[in-house]
Amino acid sequence: MAQSTNTADQQPAGEKTQSRIEASCLELALEGERLCKAGDFKGGTAFFEAAVRVGTEDLKTLSAIYSQLGNAYFYLKEYAKALEYHRHDLTLARTIGDRTGEGKASGNLGNTLKILGRFDEAVVCCQRHLDISQEQGDKVAEARALYNLGNVFHARGKQQAWGCAHDPGDLPPDVRDTLKRAAAFYEMNLSLVKELGDRAAQGRAYGNLGNAHYLLGNFVEAIKFHQERLAIAKEFGDKAAERRAYSNLGNALIFLGQFKTATEYYRKTLQLSHQLKDRAMEAQACYSLGNTYTLLQQHDRAVDHHLKHLHIAQELRDRIGEGRACWSLGNAYMSLGNHRQALHYTRKHLDISREIGDQSGELTARVNVKRLMESLGAAEGDLSPCGSEFEVQGARPKSSQRSRRDSVDLCKSRWVKGQNGHGCQDVDAQSRGARGQLACPIRRKGHADGQSDGRRWLDWQDSPVDTEDITVQVTHPKLGRGPSGEDCFFDLLSKFQSSRMDDQRCRFDEPPDGEEGAGPPRPHAPTH
Repeated sequence: MAQSTNTADQQPAGEKTQSRIEASCLELALEGERLCKAGDFKGGTAFFEAAVRVGTEDLKTLSAIYSQLGNAYFYLKEYAKALEYHRHDLTLARTIGDRTGEGKASGNLGNTLKILGRFDEAVVCCQRHLDISQEQGDKVAEARALYNLGNVFHARGKQQAWGCAHDPGDLPPDVRDTLKRAAAFYEMNLSLVKELGDRAAQGRAYGNLGNAHYLLGNFVEAIKFHQERLAIAKEFGDKAAERRAYSNLGNALIFLGQFKTATEYYRKTLQLSHQLKDRAMEAQACYSLGNTYTLLQQHDRAVDHHLKHLHIAQELRDRIGEGRACWSLGNAYMSLGNHRQALHYTRKHLDISREIGDQSGELTARVNVKRLMESLGAAEGDLSPCGSEFEVQGARPKSSQRSRRDSVDLCKSRWVKGQNGHGCQDVDAQSRGARGQLACPIRRKGHADGQSDGRRWLDWQDSPVDTEDITVQVTHPKLGRGPSGEDCFFDLLSKFQSSRMDDQRCRFDEPPDGEEGAGPPRPHAPTH
């Protein structure tokens, strides 16, 4: 025993110091890992960075720390720092000849570049990840690389589609090609994860395939994939994924003209959102239901749901959501013949549009206020504030039979079954300019709605983050719905199908809003 002690004492001082540093670096990294797993990414990054400052001669350990730091910053949405550390990780992996590490670092770089909209670079990185995975015979990594490549093309396609004033499927050739490539990678991913027996990964693939086909206008195919996604979500008890599947199914059914069935799915979406205590998604579901009941010309029920949407938007201090709700309520009350209440909400839409700097919304609201004032035969000074009590209580005034009769002429529209059975509506172009019609705001590329306080009415990607192949398997943080890259359906839905919804709205245009199909569906895309 004494001899052992003497041997330790004789160990060079430099080696003992290095040993203590190595222990210190590893201990700091392990604490950082623990905090990240617990969802404390800020705390985790502090420990990881401390570990980097202490340093280590074990380059493989340092590579792992860089990877963990990159992913922690990714979850914190500090993408510039995430990019920096993933690049460090890639450089180090190449230096030490770690091909597996190089593949993982490339995949993480690809995901980060995708979020930043640098799609060409993202494709190069994800392709490198795929090549290395195939070279190493790593089927799990290969499946992830295929999924990530699908994500990159999907995100690019959604961005391109957002700039096009077309219905899903009616897209320029380059956009269609991008989305078809996304679907092809998802198909390859699905085939591989089936071979691996990974049901959870199959669910993600089905959800993304459903969303890609939705954008391509293949609504029957989209429904088929979302039903598969729904079945797997139920199998795992994944209520969030189940909620997204119901929402996406409702969105696709809207384009097939199956409005009644769509309301059933939206109601399930609302129920699950309530169970999950996700107020933002409750608002989305109310908005979706309100718009669908408008398509069914059940304007009383539309008002009920738009009032609920308004209440939640006010609770969340989502001014853009409030503006959408007021716009929709103005149209619904107009259809009910209650022009005074319609004017109240149209004025509120005008005020909110001014506040948030929405010039097209402001212009639209001005036109609508003028038309309503004319229909009431009133001047600005003749009107007193009205309707505020309805917002607070969530109630709506009953419209008289006479007011309903007065608005009958404004609600004449023709339903024409469109090509491919999509149920397109058609109304005389001249009727769009009728005095009783409320104008529809024009969406502009990059409009502020795309930066909405989240309330992204639709999650297009099953998982907002795809950095699964990282050293530390961290859990997704419970982030509030602040500005995010997730797409919202009803923005895209109202953007893409505005003509259909507007026509069915008895000549009262539909607000360009709303996840999974329209919500500013501008994060990027639909939900899974």
